[in-house]
Amino acid sequence: MKIACVGGGPAGLYFAISMKLRDPAHQVDVFERNRADDTFGWGVVFSDQTVENLMANDPVSGATIRDEFAHWDDIDVHIHGECIRSTGHGFIGIGRKRLLRILQDRARELGVRFHFETEMGPDLADWVDYDLVIAADGANSRIRDAYAEHFDVDIQTRRNRYIWLGTHKTFDAFTFAFEQLEEGWVWAHAYRFDDNLSTFIVEMAPETWEKLGLDRQDPDEAIAWSERVFARYLDGNKLMSNASHLRGSAAWLNFRRIITGQWSHDKFVLLGDAAHTAHFSIGSGTKLALEDAIKLAEVLNRPGLARAQALEEYQAERSIEVLKLQNSARNSTEWFETLDRYLPFQPIQFAYSLLTRSQRVSHENLRLRDKRWLESVERWFQAQAPGGRDAGAPPMFAPYKLRDMQLENRIVVSPMAMYSAVDGTPGDFHFVHYGVRAQGGAGLVYTEMTCVSPEARITPGCPGMYTPEHAAAWRRITEFVHRDSKAKLCLQLGHSGAKGSTKIGWEGMDEPLDEGNWPLIAASDVPWSGSNQTPRPMTRADMDMVRDQFVAATRMAIYAGFDMVEMHAAHGYLLSSFITPLQNRRTDEYGGSLENRLRFPLEVFAAMREAWPAERPMSVRISATDWMGDAGVTPDEAVLIAEAFRAAGADLIDVSAGQTWADCKPVYGRMFQTPFADQVRNEARVSTMAVGNIFEPDHVNSILAAGRADLVALGRPHMIDPMWTLRAAAQHDYRGAAVPSPYLNGMSQLARNMKRAAEQEAALRG
Repeated sequence: MKIACVGGGPAGLYFAISMKLRDPAHQVDVFERNRADDTFGWGVVFSDQTVENLMANDPVSGATIRDEFAHWDDIDVHIHGECIRSTGHGFIGIGRKRLLRILQDRARELGVRFHFETEMGPDLADWVDYDLVIAADGANSRIRDAYAEHFDVDIQTRRNRYIWLGTHKTFDAFTFAFEQLEEGWVWAHAYRFDDNLSTFIVEMAPETWEKLGLDRQDPDEAIAWSERVFARYLDGNKLMSNASHLRGSAAWLNFRRIITGQWSHDKFVLLGDAAHTAHFSIGSGTKLALEDAIKLAEVLNRPGLARAQALEEYQAERSIEVLKLQNSARNSTEWFETLDRYLPFQPIQFAYSLLTRSQRVSHENLRLRDKRWLESVERWFQAQAPGGRDAGAPPMFAPYKLRDMQLENRIVVSPMAMYSAVDGTPGDFHFVHYGVRAQGGAGLVYTEMTCVSPEARITPGCPGMYTPEHAAAWRRITEFVHRDSKAKLCLQLGHSGAKGSTKIGWEGMDEPLDEGNWPLIAASDVPWSGSNQTPRPMTRADMDMVRDQFVAATRMAIYAGFDMVEMHAAHGYLLSSFITPLQNRRTDEYGGSLENRLRFPLEVFAAMREAWPAERPMSVRISATDWMGDAGVTPDEAVLIAEAFRAAGADLIDVSAGQTWADCKPVYGRMFQTPFADQVRNEARVSTMAVGNIFEPDHVNSILAAGRADLVALGRPHMIDPMWTLRAAAQHDYRGAAVPSPYLNGMSQLARNMKRAAEQEAALRG
């Protein structure tokens, strides 16, 4: 083939090398608008896996790159006058200019032809002599932009400002330095990439940038300002820029996140940053580009594979890896963009939060990297917990206190609909279900949504709290739990609203009953779906009735022996139908603004709080997003909702999401709702509970230690494993969990077996 590579950066060069290695007969021309030794970055960071990939693809250039890497293991986090250092992170870096020279030399050796200081356009007519044109012309790709519609381009400009500099100060650790100025916080990302040079990136929020007047300064002034602010880290060394082409405030950049839905069009193929970008805070842009180049060269040279199929496979395989890294990069980017949330943290927790911000590094991963440091985090976490223990147990086993209710640990059995009540009365199934999960070690066990009237039920199988028989049946359960475990019990009270009068879950989720349907009420006459009945908009008399039903159920909960009560105001049920503008179409004082939409739910909560003993806690479940953009509740509004309930006396916000609109577009994934619990906790300054696809102890410990939530609820894991918490205790060799006496021998055996298995696994790794 005759191939043109537009762009002489690492992506284009390494693709050219990879093609010539596989077939020297290929003619590969590299076109670069700049001179051979021009570059506008400083250092490049790699992982060990990337080096292995380079060695496997081309041992010659791979060995040269490997031998010139700068290696470091430590990360320093400077915050609030302290330096928190952890080790074992295993970074490797090389200067971008040196990397380009190595790749240029290798490409020439293989017969690649270079055309420097040559400007080539995106017009197909300019490339008639070539079979393929590889657009490796970076994030500002002219080829991609010229055919943006064909490449399905999605570009998001992120909010923070940053400037990319270098310095002769050689840092012995990857350094994050946070400085508080009168105008706001500024910070630096700094790392060494050879014996006498380091990258030094200065970043800040746009508001701080403007207050500092940096939007009116030229690059030299900006560099001088940065030297003054970060003088104590630079030890007298100057900062330098190699972006002389940028004038005035243009030296300060906004990162552009680029996604393309199609990586090829006609004879053009996107490669590296032209196809996708990953934020500099995770340092994976060059890694992705080089691995793109390897894969594209491999499929184009595979015998018997047509070009169209080769390009399909290239995009299909590489887009998965890109998605993983872009998700991590998004998490990292958002952490720096919402830094104000975490600045009140103690330095050790701030550092932990920073290290785990992308979710690629977890609690147990940190234990493998730096066990001593992680154990110091665990000791700190236990010491600052209400009633905390001195021992360095994992965060999930730290106690927690809400009013006078003391929890043994941070694990919660999430509300899970069982659809097994008869006329609202919990029976033997519920006695066993809740009893065994309480004995399984969780600190707090929630009931499923328990309905405040017959008409409030979702299905005929939903439990209730509206007759003396219900209260007595629940009391039977709470007495057992309090006698035979250390768990506390929370009664979740709710009203189904427009989602009521449906079949039990496994017979037809959200489907109306075949017969015996009851009338529905909600904030407005908006049905859940086209097949569900239309609810009647509530009158003031209806509101009084429902409020009084919640209060009556709350009073019954006292007799029934519950330790805590939660008001369910999420998932499109009745109270949620007032909060979300998707369901609330009212034009009176209960519709329109968020303040109006909260009016009735707050009235109900206040009445419940007044009826509930002052020493016992109450929580509220909310949907932190409707997954419908600005048309519904947004995460920012969720903070305001949480603040309103906190002011009304809520002790905990149970942060869920969605299920408020049948056509919503949720974004699922591991711990997918935890970011909302994080935002609510650290902006509204209220205790939160994280929930949603959390299933490993590692998830739980990472969430808690990073200050993203105070409690963690697991539903489906507890469905199939009632002893989930005790199993986690055995896995961590933690002996402080509350084990029912008859089960002590079983717990000891499980702990021994798990410890032995962990030792064998460690020996194999070693």
